[in-house]
Formats: sequence, C-alpha cells, structure tokens
Amino acid sequence: MADQSYTKGFVTSKDGTTIGYRQMGSGPDIILLHGGANASQSFMKLGQALSDEFTVYIPDRRGRGLSGPFGENYSLQKEVEDIDALLEKTSAQYLFGGSTGGLIALQASITLPEIHKIVTYEPLIYVNKKEMDQFNAIVQRFDQQLAEGELTTAMVTSLNVYNINPEDSKPLLFHLPGLIWKPIFRMILEVDERNVKGDDVTIKELMPTLKNDVQLVDETEGKIDNFKNVSAEVLLLNGSKSASILKESLDALEKILPHSKRKELHGLDHDSAQNYGKPEIIAQEIKSFLEKK
Repeated sequence: MADQSYTKGFVTSKDGTTIGYRQMGSGPDIILLHGGANASQSFMKLGQALSDEFTVYIPDRRGRGLSGPFGENYSLQKEVEDIDALLEKTSAQYLFGGSTGGLIALQASITLPEIHKIVTYEPLIYVNKKEMDQFNAIVQRFDQQLAEGELTTAMVTSLNVYNINPEDSKPLLFHLPGLIWKPIFRMILEVDERNVKGDDVTIKELMPTLKNDVQLVDETEGKIDNFKNVSAEVLLLNGSKSASILKESLDALEKILPHSKRKELHGLDHDSAQNYGKPEIIAQEIKSFLEKK
C-alpha cells in the first residue's frame, strides 16, 4: 500500500541502528508500533484515521523497510532503546502497539516514564507453557520451510496457530485443506510482488521477521510480574474473534498492570488494526482513551 500522504524521518538508536518512520497529521504526538511479519505500511489506515487529532509516527521496527537490521543481541531491550530514540526526537507521551508492538510498548513504559498512556491490541505474553510450546513449534516449522524456499507451504503452516486451542472458533475459510490454500497464497504473493511501491515491503520480505517477534514473546517467560512496574495508564483491547492464547495474555496483564482497563471489541480479530481489518474502530477507541483526563 504505497501512500504519499506522509513524510519520512530517521533516528539513531543506542547501538547505532537507524530507525526510520512515517509521519502524518497534527496534534499531540503518538507512536504506532506494528507486530510481527508487518511494517509501518500495515498501520497506514490506522494512522490516517488518527491524523485529524494527532501527529502520528509509524516506525518500521528493526529489520524492516526504512530501518536498519536486527543486529547482534536482538532483544526487548533493543526495541526499548529504539523507542527511547523516537521519544527523544518527538514529544510523544502516547503509544499504540498491535500484537508484539503492544508488548514492546509495555516493556518500554517500565523504564521510560515519559510514556503516559498506552493502548495495546492483543499483545502476546508467555503465560501458558503448553500453548506457547505449540506456538513455537509452528513458528519453527514455518521458519524452516521459508529457509527451504517453500513459501506457500510455510503460509499454510502458519494457519495451524488457529488450532492451538481446539475450542476456539475459526472462520469457515480456515477449514479449507492446504491444497486449496497454497494456490491462494501463491496468487497473493505474486500480486503483492507486482504492486508493492515506494517505501512498502513485500510480504515475502516480511515473513522471516516473525521468528524475531516470537523471540521477544519467549523472553517474557516467567516474567509476568515485571509488568507491575509499568508506569503508564494502559487500555487493553482485544477482538471477540481472536484466539484464546491472546485473551489469556490480556487476562494476565489485566491482573498485574497497576493502571489498566480492558475492553473487548465485538466482531474483531487479531488483524483488525491492520489496513485490511477494521482500523477505524480501533482508532476511535484510541481517541476516546487518550482524550480522557
């Protein structure tokens, strides 16, 4: 999704890594943090929906698009240092994080008191070992298939995330066999490759970044109590159609965060903050939360 309704900027993180971002709108500053296998392009519609009231900064997190590589010793701390560099450049007191971006926002608030309010949409925290073992096994298989050049097979493998808890309901489409999904995914990759423009990154380039985000989630194993030290006010959002592994993370965070509220959005799923989801609904929740004194 190429869109010229933004300007670009860059900051340098503590280890010298360049972090590039898209900027749009006017008003109080807010930083939007995307999740795994995504980039700043994924939040363009969300950014546009917020830009009438906020100056919106959407960084490409490490290893993607306008930003430098993951680098050595990649960790949550590296991501927090990237946020710190963005906070120094902007006057942002507000963060939104989708998926792993939400985890990073919460982690950053532990040591960066200038973050006053955070809205998260379905951050994944390591709270259920059985389910996380299954999740990690799926991602490892996915990554191995990518390394072997089997992109569509890897995409079919990724659908197994919806089978981690057999009690979770899933759309009828996800019951289709892999033989039907593979040509669909092949067409998606081909169309994406042809149409990507400007600063956008192809799906093919983004897929390998999933393992890095899962690394961040695994880093939280046994550390849920650390989030007692989050200084910001937090709004925890989730969709009613999302997997139980995500809702369990929010259950744990709701109990531990010192200043939080929780809201479930009817009919939304894990991808709803992205361009092809329902970002306007999430933008309205962000505005309502940030406008409250």
